[in-house]
Amino acid sequence: MQATALLMALLTVKLTPELEAQLQGRASREELSKSELVRRALWAYLTQQPCSAPKQRLSALDQVADLAGICTGAPADLASNSEHLAGFGER
Repeated sequence: MQATALLMALLTVKLTPELEAQLQGRASREELSKSELVRRALWAYLTQQPCSAPKQRLSALDQVADLAGICTGAPADLASNSEHLAGFGER
């Protein structure tokens, strides 16, 4: 997996201070550069080998994306036509 530095692409990644500290600590313990440790972790992830990372939270839209736009029979301009909002919010 190692290649000469001349053949490698450069990637900039923003890390939280906590993640950077963990990366630095792990790289020191394994006597690797941070770049080498990140390359190995990325390789493991992309080849489906175990590599734990915090799960990203999904937005509400991401969670219901398969449901968006499936209603039939509703007016096409429901959200933009003020006629459909007549009396909305009134008791």
